[in-house]
Amino acid sequence: MEFFGERSVDLVVVVSFVLGGLVILVAFIFLRTGTQKNKYVRDRKSHVESENSEPVTSTSANSQLIPPGGGKRAKNKKRREAQQEFTHSWMVGALKGHTGPVLDMNFSSDGKFLASCAEDRTVHIWCTKDLTAKEKKSLRVNIDYDLATNVRVSPDGKAFIIHKSLGNNIEVYGLKKKTNGFFVSARSVVDFTKKHDEDIVGMDIACNGRFIMTCSKKNDLIIWDLKGEIIATVDTYLGSTYAAKISPCGRFVAASGFTPDVKVWEVGFTKAGDFKQVGKAFDLAGHSSGVYDFDFRADSSQMVTFSKDGTYKFYDTKIEFEKGEDPRLLLSVVTGENKTPGKVALSPNGEVLAISHDTSLSFFSTISGKIDTTIEDLGFVSCLTFDASGEFLLVGVAKQIKIFRNVTGYRVAIESAKRKLEQKQSSATKERLEKIIADSTKFLEMMGERLPR
Repeated sequence: MEFFGERSVDLVVVVSFVLGGLVILVAFIFLRTGTQKNKYVRDRKSHVESENSEPVTSTSANSQLIPPGGGKRAKNKKRREAQQEFTHSWMVGALKGHTGPVLDMNFSSDGKFLASCAEDRTVHIWCTKDLTAKEKKSLRVNIDYDLATNVRVSPDGKAFIIHKSLGNNIEVYGLKKKTNGFFVSARSVVDFTKKHDEDIVGMDIACNGRFIMTCSKKNDLIIWDLKGEIIATVDTYLGSTYAAKISPCGRFVAASGFTPDVKVWEVGFTKAGDFKQVGKAFDLAGHSSGVYDFDFRADSSQMVTFSKDGTYKFYDTKIEFEKGEDPRLLLSVVTGENKTPGKVALSPNGEVLAISHDTSLSFFSTISGKIDTTIEDLGFVSCLTFDASGEFLLVGVAKQIKIFRNVTGYRVAIESAKRKLEQKQSSATKERLEKIIADSTKFLEMMGERLPR
């Protein structure tokens, strides 16, 4: 019995040790598995949150916090940065200073400075005496509680006018100059009453300073005096108005839109400068669809139009419309670009036409009607204009105004001079034309550009 008792105790002890070891082993395995599972869940959750996280927008309207390398906004930022780094052999520089997309720009009548406005709620006044200079003086003018969608410089260069987006009205700013001739400050002097219900598509000021024009997409074109009083209202009857401008001579206002004709009116004044009336002058007809944009030659003797029908048309508008004479169509050219609205700019001498479409910019000769060059992947063009000499084309793209040399103008100058030499000319004129050919050829060779055939 004792023997059996000792063996029984020993067996119980052994079994207890074994069971205890199994319990400890099972508990260890369970805890380890649970830890790994929790780690997996935490890692997975972190991964899912990283994939689904949205860019965080700060309370500031002009700044955003974007996760590095993530999200659609980061891609857009990289795309914008790539556009800002755009280079081209024709590009001589850029006006940099705006922190938001450029919306509009306008040269002073003497070409010595340029006004630009952007979504950053500022207007910049740039010194443009030398567009090839690396450093360009500028004056920054803040627009309080609003932003300017359009800007124009007064004929005397002592003020500029803007159209405000939120207020939907015109505001006039006076400019104060330094002793060296550039500007030191600007202040608001006149605020026009709001009259348009819809956003405007055009604002301009006559070169003679007699009137200001605004027009909304709702077809209401208004003629203002410089004090902000309405002197005439015109219904454009265009269905929806796309563009409206004053001719460089200050005699005409014109508008284009959904219907295929560009309508032109004469704004009449007495010799004493008193307003008479706004009367119909002529139409530019021939397109089969709406006209996106149009422009004038510097002397108002020619006009160009760009339409949804994929063509541009070039007209002689130096006519006696009072006697019933109609504009003469000089060119009708298929561009093939009509998917998106474009902007046009006609060189001061009327020989070169620039058309923006999507992210490209094309240069055409109005002598032959042929396309000369297309600059691709430039970015969305908000506005474009030639300088007074026609030597440069300024293009608003994103936050910059890019400056391109008008190389097409040199090729067209050779083409134009050769055509004139085929006609009978005086010896003095012949010598001048031959010099134009020689100088233009030398420039193109220096630039490494092709010569016209």
